Amino acid sequence: MVDDAATALQALAAHVVSALRHDLTVVGITGSQGKTSTKDLVTAMLASAGPTIGTLGNLNNALGAPVTMLRAESATRFLVLEMGARNVGDIARLTALAAPDVAIVLNVGKAHLGEFGSRKAIATGKSELVRGMAAGGTAVLNADDPRVVAMGALTDGRVLTFGRAADADVRVVDLVLDRLGRPSFELRTAGRPVRVTLPLVGAHQALNAAAATAAGWALGVEPETAAAAFAAASLSPWRMEVRELADGALLLDDSYNSSPGSARTSLDALATVEAARRIAVLGPILELGDQSPREHRKVGRYAASRVDAVVAVGEIARPIAEGAGAKGVAVADNAAAVDWLRQHLGAGDVVLVKASRGARIDEVAGALT
Repeated sequence: MVDDAATALQALAAHVVSALRHDLTVVGITGSQGKTSTKDLVTAMLASAGPTIGTLGNLNNALGAPVTMLRAESATRFLVLEMGARNVGDIARLTALAAPDVAIVLNVGKAHLGEFGSRKAIATGKSELVRGMAAGGTAVLNADDPRVVAMGALTDGRVLTFGRAADADVRVVDLVLDRLGRPSFELRTAGRPVRVTLPLVGAHQALNAAAATAAGWALGVEPETAAAAFAAASLSPWRMEVRELADGALLLDDSYNSSPGSARTSLDALATVEAARRIAVLGPILELGDQSPREHRKVGRYAASRVDAVVAVGEIARPIAEGAGAKGVAVADNAAAVDWLRQHLGAGDVVLVKASRGARIDEVAGALT
């Protein structure tokens, strides 16, 4: 019997990682968006180099991360940990359990703005991954995000950068998209350039692949090996899953979670898919505090610039419809969104479904399929 089950779980996880540490390499991943996709790519890449355990879904908090650590065993060579945070100090507590040998920081956005209080506090929280690295570790940082690049000053260890910036160590160039918005691009490193084709929707996945490639570079995985792994990679459920519907329409199921930044990224991806009409079904983005109406309205305005129709689901999301103007429609709940889609969705259309997890907008995607 223990006084606190969560504390005991964390202590057990730290013990297991410590016992395996001689033969175990830990990769930590954080960021306001893209964590889970990048984790999936890193896990697929490292699995080609040795037995690898990665976070299931996005079990990335004070309970989920220890559960992942406890899946490691003597044969495990790589432990890939997605690390999320809602407050300053959350990631520091996770790195205290398993200090990463490679720390990937993707971006600093507005996810959980209500809890953190400011963008500066979010950056501080994400920087804890770099501060908590193991001795001799490598920080993998987004060259396109000034707040992330600045974290290089927080470590005496090696720093590798990724992105589209001209000075990025792993640089994305010559990006093109197919009719479903799946990217093909070149990754340029200190060695010869490598062509990468992803079976994933959205130009943003190229940056996630670049981050994973930089992590692999730090661990001795050749970019060609990484590219081959990415070509066969799949993402955790409800992350831009492409599904054909019975009526000839196409569904982009990105229903797991949302933030202002990830909503814009998903809308960008939707805009690249060939379609008769592009429809965005957007539910509430939670944990935005007093900035919620303003941020939802901004998402609505952005959506109107990218798609043909915007369906805002629920009262919290109503400002999305307001921001979308003539293209916006507000519906009461998930069931009403399904009814609207059944009346308006036709052959050749593509519909994106996205909201924060608490909205359970996957019910809309489920009803359509």
